[in-house]
Amino acid sequence: MPRFRPEPPVIQSPPIAASRTAVLWCNLGSPAAPTAAAVRPYLAEFLGDPRVVEIPRALWLPILQGIILRVRPAKSAAKYASIWTPDGSPLTAGTLKQATLLQGWLGERGHRVVVRPAMRYGQPALADQLEALKAGGVDRVLVLQAYPQYSATTTASVIDAVNDWSRGARRMPEFRFVNDYHDDAGYVDALARSVEAHWQAHGRPDRLVMSFHGIPERNIRLGDPYQRQCLRTGELLAARLQLHESMWRLTFQSRFGRAKWLEPYTEPTLRELGAAGVGRVDVLCPGFPADCLETLEEIAMEGREAFLGSGGKEFHYIPALNDDPAWITALAGIAERHLAGWPTRD
Repeated sequence: MPRFRPEPPVIQSPPIAASRTAVLWCNLGSPAAPTAAAVRPYLAEFLGDPRVVEIPRALWLPILQGIILRVRPAKSAAKYASIWTPDGSPLTAGTLKQATLLQGWLGERGHRVVVRPAMRYGQPALADQLEALKAGGVDRVLVLQAYPQYSATTTASVIDAVNDWSRGARRMPEFRFVNDYHDDAGYVDALARSVEAHWQAHGRPDRLVMSFHGIPERNIRLGDPYQRQCLRTGELLAARLQLHESMWRLTFQSRFGRAKWLEPYTEPTLRELGAAGVGRVDVLCPGFPADCLETLEEIAMEGREAFLGSGGKEFHYIPALNDDPAWITALAGIAERHLAGWPTRD
């Protein structure tokens, strides 16, 4: 007789949560309030990042803690106060709105994704947003940054922060990173459309200045592609606007410390143009997708004063892309390409 063989027990696997994909829309960040008390911890986090200040910690931290964080917060707070809005920091408010619009646009295209804004420094903190996504069952995250041009000081710093969070996670999501989109056709077209709209409403300038955030020249010698990518963005935008090389200048702003940074510097260039008798200058900041301290205070206020005070007659700041539909469409296109292959549709 055949020997009876019992059936093996059926092992029930625990239910697996529905696969969910997210986009983490990352920007630099801002203090919580335009006060010295709020600016101090923000600057401590920002300037304490070894990607931002590449000086040996043993030399830099005593300077940061003993001098800069005692003097700079009050000065910076006054600058923030000059641009603060009822919604708070323009950068924070703008970034949150962009995230909402991006999720809506992707949803219209049939993508079932979550879009969360995150700040490298300040709130909403990047690590907190990753925790929230993980708790919500997200297992794929596209890290998309508000830095069209790659730099170790910005792009790589966000990647560092994601990796820092990952080291403490038992089970982490799958990540993809968008390193840059400096030559993306949609991004360049959105910039061009914003310039054309401004010129249609206010006429054309004698010169267009494209001002990018600066970084130390040493970073370029060490292999950072930032300068080359800024130049490429400028060239593509000038070509799209059909500008002769004599009609536009590309400059770098926001120099910090005594080291040599990328040149030409923006403010001396504006003074030079004013002194040379250039009547009207328009300034655009292509590297800043959302208006912030560097655009609204440093360019729209200080830059204006530098140009007019040197003899210039008319100064226009062309606002950042912010919530411009052409920009959100371009941003969604960038996200969509990098989401390819992931299950984002019902």
